[in-house]
Amino acid sequence: MKPLAPPSIAPPFARYSHGVEVPAGWRMVRTSGQLGLSGDGTVPAGTRAQADICFANIAAILAEAGMGPQDVCHVSAYVTDRSHMAPYMAARDAFLAGRDVLPSSTLMIVSGFTRPEFTVEVEVWAAAP
Repeated sequence: MKPLAPPSIAPPFARYSHGVEVPAGWRMVRTSGQLGLSGDGTVPAGTRAQADICFANIAAILAEAGMGPQDVCHVSAYVTDRSHMAPYMAARDAFLAGRDVLPSSTLMIVSGFTRPEFTVEVEVWAAAP
């Protein structure tokens, strides 16, 4: 993957790339949005704990396709309040730690999810040869 960073626009203000070019012929995986729902059906309090579950679920989905966090080319995330941005971003940065090419990223504030205890939802695109 190749990061895209036109010099005519301001640099990203967090750990992401403005764009990512995926080589022709690579396999693509797109996940559904993952919520902070643990395997036993519980939802932890706190956005960081929920975001960690989101990324653990994403890692499991990618592993089933023979991929991992290093193959993520785009992350879309949704939080229910600005106060949830920093804990989400900490979980995202931990998930993407050690990467040379960062994925593109979208983060939006939304009014809510299917259940009121959810504070974050994350989906990704991944690509690998």
